[in-house]
Amino acid sequence: MALSPALKGQPTQLPAVKSYAKIPQVIEIPNLIQSQIQSWEWIKTEGLNEVYKEISPIADYTGNKYELHFLEHYFRDAKYSPQESKEREITYSQPLYVKTRLVMKETGEIKEQEIFMGDIPMMTDNGTFIINGAERVVVSQLVRSPGIYFVLERNAISNRNLCSAKLIPSRGAWLEFETSSKDIISVKVDRKRKVSASVFLRALGVADDDTMMALFSDIDTDEAHNYMQTTLDKDPVLEPKDLNFKEDDLRSLWEWLHEDKDFDGDAASRIAAAQIEFYRRLRPGEPPSLENSRTLIRNLFFGPRRYDLGRVGRYKLNRRLGQAINNDLMTLSLDDVVAVIRTMIRINQGEGRPDDIDHLGNRRVRAVGELVQNQVRVGLLRMERMVKEKMTLVDPEAAAP
Repeated sequence: MALSPALKGQPTQLPAVKSYAKIPQVIEIPNLIQSQIQSWEWIKTEGLNEVYKEISPIADYTGNKYELHFLEHYFRDAKYSPQESKEREITYSQPLYVKTRLVMKETGEIKEQEIFMGDIPMMTDNGTFIINGAERVVVSQLVRSPGIYFVLERNAISNRNLCSAKLIPSRGAWLEFETSSKDIISVKVDRKRKVSASVFLRALGVADDDTMMALFSDIDTDEAHNYMQTTLDKDPVLEPKDLNFKEDDLRSLWEWLHEDKDFDGDAASRIAAAQIEFYRRLRPGEPPSLENSRTLIRNLFFGPRRYDLGRVGRYKLNRRLGQAINNDLMTLSLDDVVAVIRTMIRINQGEGRPDDIDHLGNRRVRAVGELVQNQVRVGLLRMERMVKEKMTLVDPEAAAP
């Protein structure tokens, strides 16, 4: 359509948009991709640093020859811009380098070197990634938040409402606590075989019956349903008469669990017997030993490489159980287990409230940074095994990061 002579050379004015909204707009639309971008900036700095700290240093299998330390990481500039990556149908990425230090323990020699770890896809200002020239988005996940959850369910046998609990870490083995129709409290580790709560508490360092009962004496007062006494009667303390433990092993075990107390050989023997029973229940068919049992328990609940409550998990655990445990402690503690069982007893007696596991307050968003961090952790753990194998074969004179 041709413009009239009077309109030629004048800017075209569009008519104003009339709003029929009855409710006024009081706030601006927020930046909907802000959480994704912030999460990505976190993984580039703190997130990667956390993962490298988890595996650093890597030592050889003997622990006497080499140590490989990861000091710091940085990204170099991308070769192409996002637009150029689209046009060339390539991935928009930046090279990742890590500064490493190799310590040779036998000679004391130290070698430092920067290592290229790979090209890492980068997020654009739009919150997207360019993979082979096409824009892709990492979708956030809505997952159950780490922490402790108590559920009250009616038992068909006793026709009573009985409490169960799930202790969910950010990474590691789940702990499921159950109350049977006969008032026995048991613990299931990672959805495997069950052990009684008395054996589990004993394996974590509660040495005798009186000490165990004292932990619950102020709340386990229902004469008709005495949960801890019933649990002890069903699965009594193992007498370590038939188990020959070396005193050095018992002392090492005692120092691990009770470093602030004087050594008690009898108590340490009972703890050791409970740890071996715990190992038998979880690993039937494998020959148990005190060293294997202690290693299993340490790796399952007290090793930061395999068990991590996460900051969210520790916060929610402390808040739900009314504890004042240090928020920096990301592994399990005996106080956590005792507090869980105490809360279960209260709920069984009608004094506490269960949780609604479907409530959005018990769920959290796992954004792109955390998702990528988990994948990087898997890759670095594989790399750790490969590095250890190469350390056993490499010539000391030719060794380098």
